[in-house]
Amino acid sequence: MSGFLAGLCVAVLPLLAAGFWLGRRTARPTSLAGLGTPVEHATFETLHTATLAAPPLRAGLTEETARKSARKLRSLLGTDALCLTDNEQVLVWDGAGAHHRTEIMERLAGPLETGRGEAFRLTCYTPDCSVRWAVVAPLTVDDRVHGALVACAPRESAVLVRAAGEVARWVSVQLELADLDQSRTRLIEAEIKALRAQISPHFIFNSLAVIASFVRTDPERARELLLEFADFTRYSFRRHGDFTTLADELHAIDHYLALVRARFGDRLSVTLQIAPEVLPVALPFLCLQPLVENAVKHGLEGKADKCHIQITAQDAGAEALVVIEDDGAGMDPGLLRRILAREVSPSGGIGLSNVDDRLRQVYGDDHGLVIETAVGAGMKITVRLPKYQPGVHSAGRLSRQ
Repeated sequence: MSGFLAGLCVAVLPLLAAGFWLGRRTARPTSLAGLGTPVEHATFETLHTATLAAPPLRAGLTEETARKSARKLRSLLGTDALCLTDNEQVLVWDGAGAHHRTEIMERLAGPLETGRGEAFRLTCYTPDCSVRWAVVAPLTVDDRVHGALVACAPRESAVLVRAAGEVARWVSVQLELADLDQSRTRLIEAEIKALRAQISPHFIFNSLAVIASFVRTDPERARELLLEFADFTRYSFRRHGDFTTLADELHAIDHYLALVRARFGDRLSVTLQIAPEVLPVALPFLCLQPLVENAVKHGLEGKADKCHIQITAQDAGAEALVVIEDDGAGMDPGLLRRILAREVSPSGGIGLSNVDDRLRQVYGDDHGLVIETAVGAGMKITVRLPKYQPGVHSAGRLSRQ
């Protein structure tokens, strides 16, 4: 079940239950207690209990969330005991027979590996223990087993096997929604981080220093650079969560490169090859400029010779293909993998990992950055931008005020 359908079901089921109950209540007389027929009451209570169990699970599968939801899940099944586990330990045990924890985990190896449910007799030497059978139902999200729901009862029951499987599937849906919530949170955090790091402090200082150096010797040049700086900063401080066009992003890159050229002179050369038909393509705001900034940093800073940067944007059918390539110092591929995995923090700027995260969040994992590099061999970054993506719409071009 997709995240959308899962969320829709969770939102609609309680409403359907309430509507069904109210409709029946107005259509026929109810008992003196005002609870409807026994079937109506049982249906409403079941859905109400499921609704109460859902919020903790929406935070993921942890000891705390398992503890908060276990009793309500056990009441859904009506069993003597119930436990929730991750792949390593029992997170919570609710009910009788807690001394079976170790045995349960020993028997879970198969179900956790295969993702298939299983029922088995428990070994017990305690005369008054009511727990003799266990039904295991794995909890899976995106074909990955996150743990298991284990229902314990006095005897084997085919009904309990099916019921435990259904409840486990419902719990799995809540965990899938938790993953979606976490992904949404990571996207928001990435955008906020991008906002805070949009303009490198070193870039601001260096740009203003260059502009100041032209104030007396070439006032007209200083004025032009000041306008470039104003346009670039105004674009960079746009509100987060927005989208822009490839044309606007390239326009901002042009402002940025004008300031860089004023600092480095003829040490920097840039070639642009842009297909006009891809200029209207919408893309996440400020996702190409950091890649150009990365090319400048690794291509010019810390070396005395010249650097050439090539920026191309081509029509590739349903996508626009953007390539940013430099002949600078390059990077060790192993270090690059660690940076993209956020094991190592990039030095300065928004960073490749942040741009990679934003592209994957918007377009999917198959649209992350494709980077070719080696020490001393420069770097080539390829970005694939779908021409149409639901929810990706440009807010329009900014004009100079």
